[in-house]
Amino acid sequence: MSNKELCKRDVPTMMEISEVVKEGKGIKSFFFRHFLDSKPGQFIMVWLPGVDEKPMAVSYLNKKEFGFTTQAVGKHTNSLCDLKKGDKVGIRGPYGNSFSVKDNACVVGGGIGIAALSILIDKLKNPIIINGARNKDCLIYLKRFKSKNMIIATDDGSCGKKCFTTNILEEQLKQNNIKIVYTCGPEIMMKKVLDMCNKYKVECEASLERMMKCGFGVCGACMCDDKIVCQDGTVFNSKELNNMPEFGSFKRLKSGKKVTLKEYYSK
Repeated sequence: MSNKELCKRDVPTMMEISEVVKEGKGIKSFFFRHFLDSKPGQFIMVWLPGVDEKPMAVSYLNKKEFGFTTQAVGKHTNSLCDLKKGDKVGIRGPYGNSFSVKDNACVVGGGIGIAALSILIDKLKNPIIINGARNKDCLIYLKRFKSKNMIIATDDGSCGKKCFTTNILEEQLKQNNIKIVYTCGPEIMMKKVLDMCNKYKVECEASLERMMKCGFGVCGACMCDDKIVCQDGTVFNSKELNNMPEFGSFKRLKSGKKVTLKEYYSK
């Protein structure tokens, strides 16, 4: 059975880590020398035996190798970031839909969210990239996309402009003939991006992050209104987002309880 067929099964395939790259403070990319039939915006489920299984965006991809990027923020991701070349993790997927690929695009990434946009950036023709984070240490892919038209924003001004990504986006929407905006990052940021796109009548596609336990629409843990994020998304367009009242307002805890975004991020 080929690697492609193994990965498409809904049972994890144990794969050896071929390389680990530090991207930023507490942020690492893990590479695997395997073919993965993935599209921009799709994700994989990464299983650590005895720890947990979590979704990860495919952030690097070519015909012989794929990778994902993660930030150490919890038990699973801290355990992941302790792994080294030669260690093994379970991989299944890819899952979800994907971004469209259109010209005259602007990409807005907040923090680790730009990982979900990176394969898309590789396929777009001369996109405007807005890469934002709390500070310089939290920015990733600066060297990777150095030759691209990238604008940096940090909350504290330690790199690039001292402002929010949405401040730069509004400037670009006023100055350029942008036809579509792609975004991933903190949901509060993405809601502001959507509102701005609505204001300027520009199409928007956003990749949502929700509590995903299965990855293929069975458990229902990742619901956002009537959408199963892992199956109907994770990428949603303007029309869909504008008809999802929970987007930008509510998320669900691991227990399934719906809480405000403020409550969610305080847990």
